[in-house]
Amino acid sequence: MNSVSDRAFEQIYDEYSDKIYSYLFLLVHEKGAAEDLTQETFIKAYKYLHQFNGESHIFTWLVKISRHIAIDYLRKKSRFLFIPIEHFQFGSLDDTPQEIILKGEKIEVLYKAIKKLKLSYQEVLILRKIKEFSIKDTATILDWSENKVKITTSRALVSLKKELENKGERYEEVFSNG
Repeated sequence: MNSVSDRAFEQIYDEYSDKIYSYLFLLVHEKGAAEDLTQETFIKAYKYLHQFNGESHIFTWLVKISRHIAIDYLRKKSRFLFIPIEHFQFGSLDDTPQEIILKGEKIEVLYKAIKKLKLSYQEVLILRKIKEFSIKDTATILDWSENKVKITTSRALVSLKKELENKGERYEEVFSNG
């Protein structure tokens, strides 16, 4: 690659590396592993940048690469974990300490319930509900049809509701705004 392409890739890295790291950390739950996998994602992206066809947003393409790298890593480790609750920022600065604690408890309950679901449900919930990807981008990342994303998201939410109810939690309370 020439220096212009190198500079362009450096801008891509600067813009998206933190987002890729955050996504990977949600999947692997280990800071060092997420850092290594982020680097591996960008090495692979640099190597195959000439194959990026622009059919999706560059970030969607990077998440797709990072997902494949993470799945390979997780297969080797044979487990699937989530980010610890203390790494989340809760609400506005206007929240009272009691509201912050309540939101933290709700998020912890939610993530423990998600962790109990099958892998495809965990993935679709992370992408659609946590990372807020569109149906189209989620389909691209997972190599699914948009219809499969919709159906799996719906089924995952039903399973999540059942899991929360099995734990004695009310789905509506966990998803309320405080």
